[in-house]
Amino acid sequence: MKIDLIISADDIKKDKMIGKSAVVIDMLRATSVITTAINNGCTRVIPVLTIEEALETAKKVKEDVILGGERKGLKINGFDFSNSPLEYKTEIVQGKTLVMTTTNGTKAIRGSLTAKHILIGSVLNARAVAERLIELKKDVVIVNAGTYGEFSIDDFICSGYIINCLKEKTDAELSDVAITANYVYENNKDIKEFTKLAKHYKRIVELGLEDDFEYCCQKDTIKVVPEFLDGEIVAK
Repeated sequence: MKIDLIISADDIKKDKMIGKSAVVIDMLRATSVITTAINNGCTRVIPVLTIEEALETAKKVKEDVILGGERKGLKINGFDFSNSPLEYKTEIVQGKTLVMTTTNGTKAIRGSLTAKHILIGSVLNARAVAERLIELKKDVVIVNAGTYGEFSIDDFICSGYIINCLKEKTDAELSDVAITANYVYENNKDIKEFTKLAKHYKRIVELGLEDDFEYCCQKDTIKVVPEFLDGEIVAK
């Protein structure tokens, strides 16, 4: 198994992903929301790029639908929920379709369509993601959503943790950037404290979202590995 890493949604090279398993990470907070919603009984998540697309998609969904997402970390006007995983409780999402658009995360998902498999990763389900990747027996590309097209410490340390989990069980061949992510995690296993160095963390604090931050930094609390298939994300 070969493992590579892309540092932001703007750096995706689609030809590098053909035939491989991709893991999309936007731990603060889109992929943590998706993982939580699916774990809590959400039937499917439909990730879209724009607010207009989200509104149009919601109109076409026949079953119960909720609109979720953010722009610049804030809830979108007219949407049901923001990008806080704590909002997506079982009593709210069970049996429903979530149509979602975010600044970075849904862009990274939609940019990964040339991959053979697209898994949704976070700190919450990192070890389960690693186990699923081993089952799939494909080379791996980990896609960091990043922040506004730039490198983001939070996604990078999450990637390092997943790579570390893979290295425990496989003789993986790592690219230089994957080696670096693993090294960073090996020397900073307290993900929460290390992520406080991130510029993104400062924005989280500005918005009063410390509870979201605490939640998103919990290791392996969820066993579900959501997968993007035919335009929607479902439990696998």
